[in-house]
Amino acid sequence: MLMKIGLIADIHSNLAAFKAVLKDMPRVNELICIGDLVGYAAEPNEVVELARSKRVRAVMGNHDYAAVTRDVRGFNPIAARAALWTADNLSRENLEYLSNLPTRLKLKYGGQNLYVVHGSPRDPLNEYVFPDTPNRVLAELVRDLDANIVVFGHTHMPTRRVIYGKLIVNPGGVGQPRDRDHRASYAILILGEEADASYHRVEYDIKDTAQKIRDAGLPSELATRLFFGW
Repeated sequence: MLMKIGLIADIHSNLAAFKAVLKDMPRVNELICIGDLVGYAAEPNEVVELARSKRVRAVMGNHDYAAVTRDVRGFNPIAARAALWTADNLSRENLEYLSNLPTRLKLKYGGQNLYVVHGSPRDPLNEYVFPDTPNRVLAELVRDLDANIVVFGHTHMPTRRVIYGKLIVNPGGVGQPRDRDHRASYAILILGEEADASYHRVEYDIKDTAQKIRDAGLPSELATRLFFGW
């Protein structure tokens, strides 16, 4: 039986981008968020509530963790300021939801085993696995996982690699793409006898998101970068 799994990551409180992705996405059997529902933009409560209403399965990202703990060590000053603003503005209920997210998911669909983590298996919140991460490093990360599909987020860059017969997928960033393409990014995992992924880009109202960032008093750089996909 063919299954389709929607993969989204790094929504970062960008409600317009999230809605655009949901509208564009074909019917899927399940929707998985690979971390960072919040951070950077100005609508964290709205994004979390929409994810919950859609019964999205999610793992915790580093910005989700920062919002819950107010621990911004390792963040640059702009990201830290946004994370603390997010912590101050999230409802108690949504903070509790984020605090209960797992740092990794191990899922099985028929004969396909998925391993889902925001960063990497050895550092689920903070390690980056970039599109050009060397094969040697990628092999070290995934070699011992009991999974034939490994899903990462965190870089905001779409990635498809195969190593040790394992399909490596990053759907890119919904709310703050960083591959020089301003459009929201997501992927569809197609599971049958074989596994593959398709990648999709969607236009959204960047001006609206950018204005809300400015109106909230968040750093203007977080608004400007959206227009450039970086």
